[in-house]
Amino acid sequence: MFQGSLVAVVTPMRRNGEVDFDAWGRLLDFHLENGTNGIVVAGTTGESPTITEAELRQLIDRACAQVKRRIPVVVGTGTNSTADTVARTRWVSALPIDGILVVTPAYNRPTQEGLYRHFAAAAEASQVPVILYNVPTRTAVDMLPATAARLAQLPKIVALKEGLAGAARVREHVAACGPGFTILSGDDATSREALLVGARGVISVTANVAPRAMSEMVAAATRGDRPAAEAADARLAALHRDLFLETNPIPAKWALERMGLMEGGIRLPLTPLSEAHHATLLASLRAAGVKS
Repeated sequence: MFQGSLVAVVTPMRRNGEVDFDAWGRLLDFHLENGTNGIVVAGTTGESPTITEAELRQLIDRACAQVKRRIPVVVGTGTNSTADTVARTRWVSALPIDGILVVTPAYNRPTQEGLYRHFAAAAEASQVPVILYNVPTRTAVDMLPATAARLAQLPKIVALKEGLAGAARVREHVAACGPGFTILSGDDATSREALLVGARGVISVTANVAPRAMSEMVAAATRGDRPAAEAADARLAALHRDLFLETNPIPAKWALERMGLMEGGIRLPLTPLSEAHHATLLASLRAAGVKS
């Protein structure tokens, strides 16, 4: 179910910070029309720390109603409190979604055993399949392949999004977790190589602004067509880099505003993209063939 190019979609906001549900509908249509293989709601790119539960419920309800099971809808439910993660997972997974994404707890820095128990508790509370998410650059804790392999034995846990750059960790996960478990890249810049060594897809930031190109690159890499994947990825390389000129999703939101899909609202402590970066990101959008 979870493979190909899944988008870690931004949460569109007006300039006053209110969630823009009209723009939400436009973004969902944009992805349905341009080859995206799955929608991830309220992940890191969706500004999950500042989204209220009432807003999350509306985002999910509208996504499910619009997508109509054509592609999977996955929702981020992870926090740095196991009790809060379990509570959110319980009510979110009762909705007509296809999966949940649970990130490693930030700031607490749990042990590997703590990570295992945290994810096991979330899985027990969930009514839908669970995707683990490891992103040490944000959370200050790294879930090791041995821990992922233990968790892969739990029936509700079906996939892992690996945020470490490069293909080496993906190879370790593929070997440790076995062929029945799905590994997804969480790093756009190295996702091509991750796919070529066994990842089955990517949960992508770049797909926010270049969904068709990202989908084509992922498809080529997944079928093992290295030349086609490299050619497609070459056009996206600057975009992979420059969507992280400032903290994600700051550049992606600026780009989507430039593309006319939404206003550029963002919530503190994040701020709009610095003017010094506008020309650089605009050049990268144009190099990727994105109309802006």
